Amino acid sequence: MEFGPRALGNRSIVVDPRRYEMKDTLNARIKKREPFRPFAPSILEERVAEYFEQTLPSPTMLMVYQVKKDKQSAIPAVTHVDGSGRLQTVSRETNPRYYQLISDFEKLTNVPVVLNTSFNEDEPIVCTPEEAVNCFQRTRMDVLFLGNYMVQR
Repeated sequence: MEFGPRALGNRSIVVDPRRYEMKDTLNARIKKREPFRPFAPSILEERVAEYFEQTLPSPTMLMVYQVKKDKQSAIPAVTHVDGSGRLQTVSRETNPRYYQLISDFEKLTNVPVVLNTSFNEDEPIVCTPEEAVNCFQRTRMDVLFLGNYMVQR
């Protein structure tokens, strides 16, 4: 489990970043946040230079980097109005399961990025399976993964 204020792939809601409307969908169905608040990109660490102007690893989602102009339309749901993104770089060594999820998404879409936001509705980030199930039941999430288990509506 992560520590601190950020969801780093273990207690996260993960969404396709290629569709601009996913920000509004996520807010309407789950997060209920102000529309101007951005969502974060999680990207495979070795692919950062292809999508962002800065390339230092940012595994704890504390850095804001400029999305390259030619990639902004590829990942609009995680590109803020100023062209930036508060990204998380994901390495195979630090989080193999999340790395594999992003790698599999890339195999399907040719995009090594997912939208990542904290797994919560209007409370602290979930910490237990019971909290995850409760949040899933209260909201309009499509699928819940708990370890190797999947719950689908």
